[in-house]
Amino acid sequence: MTLATIDWVLIVLYFAFSIGIALRYAKRAGKSLGEFFLGGRSLPWYIAGISMVATTFAADTPLAVTEMVAKNGISGNWLWWNMCIGGMLTTFFFAKLWRRANVLTEVEFITLRYSGKPANFLRGFKAVYLGLLMNVLVIGWVNLAMVAILQEFFALDEMQAFWYTAAAMGIVGLYSSLGGFMSVAVTDAFQFILAMGGCIILAILVLNSEKIGGIDGLKEKLGEDSGVWNLLPTISDNTSKAAGVLTITFASFFAHIGLQWWASWYPGAEPGGGGYVAQRMMSVRTERGAVFATLFFQVAHYCLRPWPWIIVALCSIVLYPELNSPEVQAECSKLGYIYVMKYFMPDGLRGLMLVAFFAAYMSTIATQLNWGASYLVNDFYVPMRQRQGKSESTDKQLITISRVVTLVIMVLGMAVTSQIQSISKVWEFMIECGAGLGMVLILRWFWWRINVWSEIAATVTPFAVYAIVKFLIPLCLPDPAATLSPDNLKHYTDFYPWSITVWPISYFITIGGTTLVWLMVTYFTKPEKMSHLVAYHKQVQPGGWWGPVAAQSGVKVRANTVPLVMAWFSSVIMTYGTLFAIGQLIFKNFETGLIYLAVAAGAGLFLWLVLKEWNLFGDEKESEKPQM
Repeated sequence: MTLATIDWVLIVLYFAFSIGIALRYAKRAGKSLGEFFLGGRSLPWYIAGISMVATTFAADTPLAVTEMVAKNGISGNWLWWNMCIGGMLTTFFFAKLWRRANVLTEVEFITLRYSGKPANFLRGFKAVYLGLLMNVLVIGWVNLAMVAILQEFFALDEMQAFWYTAAAMGIVGLYSSLGGFMSVAVTDAFQFILAMGGCIILAILVLNSEKIGGIDGLKEKLGEDSGVWNLLPTISDNTSKAAGVLTITFASFFAHIGLQWWASWYPGAEPGGGGYVAQRMMSVRTERGAVFATLFFQVAHYCLRPWPWIIVALCSIVLYPELNSPEVQAECSKLGYIYVMKYFMPDGLRGLMLVAFFAAYMSTIATQLNWGASYLVNDFYVPMRQRQGKSESTDKQLITISRVVTLVIMVLGMAVTSQIQSISKVWEFMIECGAGLGMVLILRWFWWRINVWSEIAATVTPFAVYAIVKFLIPLCLPDPAATLSPDNLKHYTDFYPWSITVWPISYFITIGGTTLVWLMVTYFTKPEKMSHLVAYHKQVQPGGWWGPVAAQSGVKVRANTVPLVMAWFSSVIMTYGTLFAIGQLIFKNFETGLIYLAVAAGAGLFLWLVLKEWNLFGDEKESEKPQM
């Protein structure tokens, strides 16, 4: 498909504006590492919150939602909606602590909390593991989605689409390396408005087209009583299910709702906060700003973003039923979103929609490049130079190195893109290889007995258990999943020991094995040095189990456990209530929508009263000016 002149003008203006923002902040970013990676901790909370939302909105996100809805109806989104529980836990239990820790990166927290050579090793290892290895995997799958979009939209071959994506990523690398974190965050806000605006316009146009006929027409064509409209999944051990309904076993339900949000490390949904979410919590002016930014992120992420995508996904089921037929590969259903973009947007708006996807893509990539470079420079390069006894690099030299590292990550990300065959396999690998680590990431804030060996054990053990379950056992015992149909497979997995290779049993084993190992390691190794723990306790002032340490630090921390739990639960109810209310009102189920809205309003009012009564917002005054 060829674009009209107005479409190209919009695309060129968008790229020029993005580079202009980078040039605007380039001088400021060159002052210090604190400026380059945290914007001098002066970011307004609403920009930080929007930046979080923009980063989680990548080019692959609407496509993934389209595939979920096509396979399992609206309830298919519970595969990611469940993470709201962990997100709100981060908001109220960890946002203030991250700001108070006054570290430059999540990985630097390791040497604030732990001491000695093991802590230095873990910090360097995680800097490379997260900032490079896991980072380029994320960049790879985001690039892969952009390649698919360009390939289908312009009828390009895979290699042509790859090089167009590489060119877009080159622009991202340019403005990320020039303007640092401030240019990334400010551009994120601009990009998010564009991306969401484009998605909303697309949803309105396709919904009101002659082929759909509005909400009433969509209901008629899909069937008003169809399971596709269900907001909640069906829990059943019966493997047969109605079309368009997410049917999961109780074991799978327990894995998603009961375990995944706290037990597994996953980019953007780290238990206790981490990665770019922690980076933005640390970049705001105050502790209160950190809470506001994270709360805004969770509400916008789960309540505001999904519905334009879901509407387009439902329309694509009607418009392109051939993409969901049994003869077509399952992942082809996501192409429905691209086809709707391609054929239902007029000139000018078509260019706007492409800009929206470029904006979603670039906001994610820019963040991955910036925080990945922060780990490699602040937590690997600088400590390595210090251990070698070499003279400290000047701020100017460190900024130059940071810019070079940003570009190196960009190149490696494109190289990895060419090797990734399945995005879902990368997701599965990350979730299972982080299973069991989450509880250590949570408890290291609140339990003095957690030590560096606890975190090392929890980081390494999932890989060992994953390798045993997924590779060693299938070599020793035949795997029925490779030969039997899903209907027959259930009978085997109920009775035979090699069913442990199948999700969610393999997931339970990884969590259980990892938890057992790190608990044993914790109790069989010495605690951290008391002097180090006392210094940590004085600075961060965490709640929880710090009796021996608190007795020596002399810092009395007010126990807010009950109100924090109340805030956490009420915020989860408020968010899900708002999410369901918006959906029901869009679909003209006004009575049900108003009930959900009333529940959300009641939970929101209760949350506000709890926050005010116990002053859980955090200190209104700005924290001491951090050392950069």
